[in-house]
Amino acid sequence: MSTPTTAPAPGARNERPSAAAKPATKPQGPPNKLRAWVTRAPLLPALVFMIVVTQLPFVATLVVSFFDWNALYPEARRFGGFENYGEVLGDAALRESVITTAILTAVVVLTSLVLGLGLALLLDRTFKGRGLVRTLLIAPFLLVPVAAALLWKHVLYNPEYGLLNGMLTWVFGDDGPQPDWVAEMPLGAVEVALIWQWTPFMMLILLAGLQSRPADSLEAARIDGASAWQIFRYLTVPHLRRYLELGALLGSIYIVQNFDAVFTITSGGLGTANLPYTIYQTFYQGHEYGLASAAGVLVVLGSLIIATLALRVVSSLFREEARS
Repeated sequence: MSTPTTAPAPGARNERPSAAAKPATKPQGPPNKLRAWVTRAPLLPALVFMIVVTQLPFVATLVVSFFDWNALYPEARRFGGFENYGEVLGDAALRESVITTAILTAVVVLTSLVLGLGLALLLDRTFKGRGLVRTLLIAPFLLVPVAAALLWKHVLYNPEYGLLNGMLTWVFGDDGPQPDWVAEMPLGAVEVALIWQWTPFMMLILLAGLQSRPADSLEAARIDGASAWQIFRYLTVPHLRRYLELGALLGSIYIVQNFDAVFTITSGGLGTANLPYTIYQTFYQGHEYGLASAAGVLVVLGSLIIATLALRVVSSLFREEARS
């Protein structure tokens, strides 16, 4: 007896997929890791250059800092461990240079921030010739630091032919005061030169902050009858807080490491020797390679702490801009 076969119902689909219905497989590309390396390959020369120029010298300085090494007595070189660091931290001259560096940094950064804020508020307004004024105000920051220091030392501060004493003679006559600016106010002379050069930098940062203020909030405040001082106090200053912090941190990173102005204007004398100049004296004049290297490592560590704070401020600034 034959078994009856049942025909498929009309409209029913065949469950077995045909060969033509199979999805075509895409050709596999290079692995993800290989693709990432191909993308980063153009950056490798820059990375190698940065490592050779910055990291290897720092590693060499770190190694030298653990040795008792005087260049005048190379045969007496020995491994001293942390002796150099203890001597650096206990050195009275170094402590004095730390205080000088702190005073120099605080005065220059705070004064340039205040002056930069005033100039930024001026340039935030629309007036004829604003582009020319902005270019002239930026010019001091574009000068080479040594050239700027030489300009202040010889063109302005010189007691015989300097412009400052010439102005005093023009105002008070031949009997007017003729001070020796560098000898009578050495640290102030260095501070003024650095303030003149760093005020444009602060102005640019704060001007960018002023131009990023929301226009609708300012317009609403004016409609509500807020005065210019109230707008500045309650709207502008809170908005500029991050920009002020950024300018202060970036300025501090540079001023802590400044060597040009101190070396050029006062040669580190008259109580103006900061940390970089003290390290220079220890290394090149005292020939104490290990001691100078230990001091340099401590300065780098301090700069890294300030730079870390600066990066956090920058990242928070970008986050706030993205949210707005």
